[in-house]
Amino acid sequence: MDNLISFFIIAFTSVFVIVNPLSGLFTFMSMTSGYQKKTKNLYAKKSILLAMGMALFFAIAGSLVLNLFNISIDALRIAGGIILLSVGFNMMTAKVNPIVSSTEISESTDKDFWVFPIAIPLLCGPGTISTVIVLTGGRGFLEIIIALVAIVLVYCIAYLMFRSSEAITKRLSYTGMLVITRLLGLLLAAIAVGMILTGFENYAVDLLRNLLKEFFEPINGTAPAV
Repeated sequence: MDNLISFFIIAFTSVFVIVNPLSGLFTFMSMTSGYQKKTKNLYAKKSILLAMGMALFFAIAGSLVLNLFNISIDALRIAGGIILLSVGFNMMTAKVNPIVSSTEISESTDKDFWVFPIAIPLLCGPGTISTVIVLTGGRGFLEIIIALVAIVLVYCIAYLMFRSSEAITKRLSYTGMLVITRLLGLLLAAIAVGMILTGFENYAVDLLRNLLKEFFEPINGTAPAV
């Protein structure tokens, strides 16, 4: 039971930090300025549902995708860790939306902005996809269910934050959001380093196991029969 609780905490923290609803809050507010509250809530609901659906899809079918392209989970850990480390560094240097440029945001204002850039990639980008695949890859049924619950909980919190965007910005202010974003960036960078080290460690163990197997098999084959 303790292991499952620890896994839930790790899963929730990892997904929440990489989703980072605060990073999309200002973008969402700027794109919905002038809209009525009912319309804002509708766009918030649609963007959160799309992002959550994408995250749940890759959490469930991610292993199949990896097998299809013959990609190991440790390779994804390393690649995903590098992506998360880059995102975490950008968050610590106050680049709140490092994935989407200001030009792309301005061009999408009159389009389906709740799809791009709000849902994808701000709420569900490459970092989120790689994180959820790593969380569920090679896990047991119960751990996968726990990871899915953590993902849903994160997006429920994100939805509540988007609905309360005006109240949050009034109380936190821009400076407060930047401070929180930098702290989350530091935590995300630490998670990323752990993913990278785990991937390299597993690769090293597999390499050592194969070398020992190649070394001892000829010896066992040439050993005299008793």
